[in-house]
Amino acid sequence: MAFHRRKSTIWLTAAAAAMALVAGGAAVVAIGSSDGAALADGPDKSLFVDITKVKQNVKKPKPENDATTGTFTVNCGKNENGHFNPDNFIAQPGVRNGAQHLHDYVGNLSTNADSNNKSLQKAGTTCKNGDKSAYFWPVVRIVDEEAEEADQAEQAPPKKDDKAQQDKDKADKAAARLECPDVASLLPEDVPDGAQAEVDKGLADVEKVTEEAEKKVDATKAQDRDAAIVGPVREKRAAILNKMMQAFSKQGKQAPDLNAAAACEIKEAGEAAALDNGAENNDAAQAEGVENKKNQNNPEENAQNELEGNEGEIQRPAVVDLQFRGSPTGKVVAMPKFLRVLYGDAKAGQNGPKNAKASWTCTGFEDKVLMDKYPICPQGAKVKRVHDFPSCWDGKNIDSANHRDHISFPDANGKCKKGTKAVPQLRISLTYNIPLNVQKEGRYLVDSFPEEEHNPLTDHDDFANVMSQQIMNRLVNCVNTGKKCRE
Repeated sequence: MAFHRRKSTIWLTAAAAAMALVAGGAAVVAIGSSDGAALADGPDKSLFVDITKVKQNVKKPKPENDATTGTFTVNCGKNENGHFNPDNFIAQPGVRNGAQHLHDYVGNLSTNADSNNKSLQKAGTTCKNGDKSAYFWPVVRIVDEEAEEADQAEQAPPKKDDKAQQDKDKADKAAARLECPDVASLLPEDVPDGAQAEVDKGLADVEKVTEEAEKKVDATKAQDRDAAIVGPVREKRAAILNKMMQAFSKQGKQAPDLNAAAACEIKEAGEAAALDNGAENNDAAQAEGVENKKNQNNPEENAQNELEGNEGEIQRPAVVDLQFRGSPTGKVVAMPKFLRVLYGDAKAGQNGPKNAKASWTCTGFEDKVLMDKYPICPQGAKVKRVHDFPSCWDGKNIDSANHRDHISFPDANGKCKKGTKAVPQLRISLTYNIPLNVQKEGRYLVDSFPEEEHNPLTDHDDFANVMSQQIMNRLVNCVNTGKKCRE
C-alpha cells in the first residue's frame, strides 16, 4: 500500500549559512545554480559541502602512559519500535513539544516530557543488556521538491502519543519516593581483581534492596515510613557496603569509605529534588532554551510525525553505535545514576557557537574531518554524525541549572580541569543511507527549532544515565583494563 507524502515547504535560508562555518577553517564548496549563485527559491545548498575538498581538522590528544584504552559498546537497536516525540525531559521538563522538533530515541521505552528518575527506573528498554538509559537526538529527514509516492513500509512507523504513560509519569513525579546515594561512583578507579566479584555482587544487592524498599513507599503511611522503610533499608545497605569494603581489605588495598552511601531518605510529594526535572530550564542553558509554552501542551502531529517547520521522510539510521571510552590521561570513575549530559546546542544560531560542535562527516573520514555543514560524501561512503559527550564530572551533581556546569569537556590534551573527575566518555555515532543525488541536491536536513532553519551547526544529542550500578561497574572495569566489551 502506497501513500502520497505532502510537498514540503521548509527551506533553508542564507542566514543559516552565515552562521555555519566549516570546522578548522576549511574551505567551503558551495553548490549553487548553473550561474554559480545559491538557489534563492530552494534549499540553501551552500550548507552542503563536498567532504573531499575539506582539509583534515580532527586532532586527537596524545595518550599518556596511563591512558585508558578500553571501550564498552551497548546494543540498544536503531529505534525499530518508532519511539519519536518532540519533547526533551532534560532541557524542557513537563513541556509537551518543548523541543519543537522530533527526537529519535533508543534505550528507555518511556521517555517523554514528563519522564523523571522514578519513571525512567520503572520503564523497559531496547538495550540488550538491560541498560535503561535514555539516548536521543533530532531525526534526519529527506525533503522533496515535489510530492512523490513512497512505500509505507519504508517510512518510520509513527508512534502515537501515549497519554497513559504521561499520566503515569506525572503521578510518579508528584508521589513520594525513596532517594539513596549512588554507590558505583564512590568506588576507586582501581578495583582489585580479587575483589571485583564481591563488589559486583554488592552493587547488585544494593539495587535489589533499594528497589524492594521503593515499592513499599506508596503503600506506607507518611508517619510510618522512617520506621518501616528508611531504617531497614539503611541497615541492609550498610551490611552490603561493609562486605564490599572488606573485599578491598582482604586484597591488602585501602578500602573506600562507603558508609555514607547507606543512608536513604524519603522525599515526600512535592519535595522532589530541584534538579530531578523539578525546575524549568533557563535561557543560560544554551541548549533547548525556554520557549513560549503557549499551545505546546497538545501539539498536532500528522501520521508521519511532521511538525511545523520539520517535514519530510524520516531517515532511520542504518547504524547506531553507542560506545563509552576511556581517557587519554588516566583511569575513569563511574558516572552516577541519573546523570544528565548534553552534547551540542540546538539553538547555536541564536546562542552563538560556544556550545556547538562540528558533528558531520562521512564513513572513512571520521578520523580526518568533522564539519558543521552537511557533507556530500564520495561514492560508496555514507553520511555520518559523531557526537562525543563531555566527560569531566564535578563529582557531586547529576545535573545543573544550565545542564552543563556539572559536567564539562576535557581540554585539547584530554585532561579534565582541577576539581573534576574523568568519567567514561559517551560517543554516539549515527550512519545514514542518504542517496548521493539527495546529498548533491541538498535535500537531507536535521530537525531543528523553526528559527534555526535546519542549521547543521545545531546538531545535538542528549543522554540520561539509568544503568544499574552493576552495569556501570562492568563498564568502568572494561574501560580501565583496556578491554573491548560489547553488550
